[in-house]
Amino acid sequence: MYRYDEFDRRFVAERVEQFRDQVSRRLSGELTEDQFKPIRLMNGVYLQLHAYMLRIAIPYGMLSSRQLRKLAFIARTYDRNFGHFTTRQNLQFNWIALEQVPEILEHLAEVEMHCIQTSGNCIRNVTADHFAGAAADEVDDPRPYAEILRQWSSLHPEFSFLPRKFKLAVTGAPSDRAAIQVHDIGLELKRDEAGRKGFAVYVGGGQGRTPFVAKKVRDFLPESELLAYCTAILRVYNLHGRRDNKFKARIKILVHETGLEEIKRDIETEYGKLVAEESSLSVPAEEVQRIAAYFAPPAYADLPARSEALERARATDPDFDAWVGRNVTAHKQPGYAVVTLSLKPIGGIPGDASSEQMELIADLAERYSFDELRVSHEQNLVLAHVRQDDLPVVFAALQKAGLATANAGLVTDIIACPGLDYCALANARSIPIAQRLSERFGDAARQREIGELKIKISGCINACGHHHVGHIGILGVDRKGEEFYQITLGGSGDETCSIGEIVGKGFSSEGIVDAVETVVDTYLEVRADPSETFLQTFRRLGEGPFVRALYPAEASS
Repeated sequence: MYRYDEFDRRFVAERVEQFRDQVSRRLSGELTEDQFKPIRLMNGVYLQLHAYMLRIAIPYGMLSSRQLRKLAFIARTYDRNFGHFTTRQNLQFNWIALEQVPEILEHLAEVEMHCIQTSGNCIRNVTADHFAGAAADEVDDPRPYAEILRQWSSLHPEFSFLPRKFKLAVTGAPSDRAAIQVHDIGLELKRDEAGRKGFAVYVGGGQGRTPFVAKKVRDFLPESELLAYCTAILRVYNLHGRRDNKFKARIKILVHETGLEEIKRDIETEYGKLVAEESSLSVPAEEVQRIAAYFAPPAYADLPARSEALERARATDPDFDAWVGRNVTAHKQPGYAVVTLSLKPIGGIPGDASSEQMELIADLAERYSFDELRVSHEQNLVLAHVRQDDLPVVFAALQKAGLATANAGLVTDIIACPGLDYCALANARSIPIAQRLSERFGDAARQREIGELKIKISGCINACGHHHVGHIGILGVDRKGEEFYQITLGGSGDETCSIGEIVGKGFSSEGIVDAVETVVDTYLEVRADPSETFLQTFRRLGEGPFVRALYPAEASS
């Protein structure tokens, strides 16, 4: 993984000292909250319902064991002994005292971490496929390009005050595990007919108040032109993006209102100027190679593709067998596997991990996964390089810590934002709904019968829980002081990206779990056969059978 050089260390240390002075002036009353707000947001500090929240950047979702141990230490020392992993591959601490933030930033700097650009109208933390560098279906590793984008975008003077926040995601596989089509810029690493590396470029995706699937503006962009093309997109957005209405300020609105062909012409025109005038934006092959060296494959052992020890353990332990079947994914290196650690125990809070759990995971990563782990945008953690022979002992350790729930991709692997339990923007609670749904569908056999089904919950229209691209999406709304929940169906954040369809009026907090169960039961009744997933069934039949089941009185009238 990437290691700081002297510039990185100095840069982050200087930012810590700057913010220490700014916090001191706020606490003394020299700065008002209105004056302090843009400063704290630039350093990842939010003022939520009950306390300050600190959002920590985890570029492209990668962590070392040392870094995770430091996060565990911060959780225990400065928070309430847990952290919340988010859909941006970041970590949030929800109970932070403002006067202690500079100390926390110092601790983060010790392990090459910071909170820069986790908020504000700037280019946010770059995200990537959480299986990058390990996935068997990968064309190439996207992490070097995510790091190049991180370095280019960090405090970029031209793009630090955009019309609105701006998010980039990169994937290196045709199976999109980074949800690139719901980002402002989405990049798919690919090769052309001659075998040269480049990118398919998508622009204008996003969720929130007005969701859109991104439009492809380039089918193939040579890798050396990545920064020039991204700069062209940002310049077009910075020049033409709306600043009079924050609800219409995202680039997705600009793309929608301008039209695909015109926005492509604007981007290509600006790109042409940059190529002609600013050759420094070209990414030299040697620089790509230098960055890529940080992500060189670990020292894999020469192992057989088939592990007899693994097969024996699966044959004798049904719980282990179920976990391997759901949470273990094929690796590109023979004899190894990719392991998803579920942060979704039945009845638990999605994305939360205690200090003790983080320390255990750090130990497992150090011992069994070449000292690295990943945060997924689905709020789970990943050990990317585990020997198949080591899977039984890893599973046993995870079981003791409550981290071996065999539900990756199943109905209880729920994404949920913090909602009204924490967030000042929320209209409704997300966490209790997720917990109740998890308990309702917690039976392992029932989950396997239902198969792949992604439920995603947001406590407000900002869609931090990605409800728009849930197979079943749930949006919390406020109706005259009461919490109601709207259901969308048919969304997807993968390479077949789609925005879910609203099926009808909302349900009360008491009725929403029953309503979701009605949707699931209807799916089981109408699917063509057990191999047809919920999403396939919905795309084949549409909303009709689900609407009739949810609103029988209206259907019969």
